[in-house]
Amino acid sequence: MTTSCAIRSAPGFRRPSGVGRSRASTLRDRLAREDAAEDARRLSPVDRTTCPLHRRWIHQCVASPTHVNAVTRHRWCRRCAVPLTVTVDEIAQTVTMVCPSCGDGGSPATTRLVSACCASLGEASYHHTSRTGA
Repeated sequence: MTTSCAIRSAPGFRRPSGVGRSRASTLRDRLAREDAAEDARRLSPVDRTTCPLHRRWIHQCVASPTHVNAVTRHRWCRRCAVPLTVTVDEIAQTVTMVCPSCGDGGSPATTRLVSACCASLGEASYHHTSRTGA
């Protein structure tokens, strides 16, 4: 089974203010806010849209081996004992994580990671579009 998602805005959804800010400052601001929220125990590390290790949007580095955890089953297939393959399509705005051996490997931890990646992808895409006017 493939775990994937697509980004869609709900009707009447309004993006946060900040149009015109650079993507770098937006990422930097988000990293700082998530760091502070995590330190204050208001944000779980698995629900971040940014990566505190790589200092990037989580969807941009989730394929790194450092994001595999066999104990919590983040990007890990227990049945096959292998990391899940990650595909992030920034054009179609989809995130897929699947076991290269059995085609499944889904877990609650991976589902949360996919959700965080989708939110990250949506935010990064929005800020890039706001900046470029595309």
